[in-house]
Amino acid sequence: MTTGGRVIDTTEDGAAGSRETEGLPKVVRTLLQSRTAFFGLVLSVLLVVAAVLAPWIAPYRPDEIHPIDSLMAPSARYWLGTDDLGRDILSRIIFGARVSLMVGTIAIGIAAVAGVSLGLAAGFLGGRIDGLIMRVMDALLAFPAILLAIALMAVLGPSLENAMIAIGIISIPAFARITRANVLSLREKEFVEAARALGGGGFYLASVIILPNCLSPIIVQASLGVGNAILVEAALSFLGLGVQPPEPSWGSMLAFGRSLLGQAPWYATFSGLAIFVTVLALNFLGDGLREALDPRLRSVERGV
Repeated sequence: MTTGGRVIDTTEDGAAGSRETEGLPKVVRTLLQSRTAFFGLVLSVLLVVAAVLAPWIAPYRPDEIHPIDSLMAPSARYWLGTDDLGRDILSRIIFGARVSLMVGTIAIGIAAVAGVSLGLAAGFLGGRIDGLIMRVMDALLAFPAILLAIALMAVLGPSLENAMIAIGIISIPAFARITRANVLSLREKEFVEAARALGGGGFYLASVIILPNCLSPIIVQASLGVGNAILVEAALSFLGLGVQPPEPSWGSMLAFGRSLLGQAPWYATFSGLAIFVTVLALNFLGDGLREALDPRLRSVERGV
């Protein structure tokens, strides 16, 4: 109703709350309305903030040794206890978040650039090029991901940089297949034919007209892929093929803590929980993005 030229809102609180988010993009509104997606978003942001601010929020340096305090249980001084060298586990987990998120982000970035390029070429050009590219992708998918990563690390050598490359390579087929499938469904659409009739070349059609319409599933795959990349990095570090000591890594902490489960169960437990919570948050966020970016899922939820 209006009073003195002013509009007074007399709706219920629920309606008012929904109007508060009307000005937000649809993707953000969907993430805020889904509890699991919102939980994943908040946790992911907290992890990124902790990783960026690690030097300032960690109680100790990750390589700071206190021999007299080795294998101390969680206490007011060491909130998550210490390892066999007296290093603070909380500090190493916080700095380990940097390593895990960096590996996940860069590895998936490598996979996205290579996979999207190959999928775009395969779907748009078709013919022998399509067959050759997809047979290579099928060959990569024929190997279990972790075994292929181990084989690549054996060739490249154990290091953080090589772990990113190996994880990026094993993640390429997922992006290539998703991109190809979307390109095949789009390349004969009316807007593509119109751009072709106006003189658009192949590269222009593929990169400017078709690719932007494939971004939604690619973004979802990237968000889910980061969590999987963190798991693979942890597995490689657990086997001694990833991040090398003394640099903190959740996988290597889990490996060293495994032999001390009876004496210091907190050593392996908290590093394992860090992996679990991070991957869970990223999966929740990825599922939320899929619901927000896929109109078919939104239609099902509305009962259409």
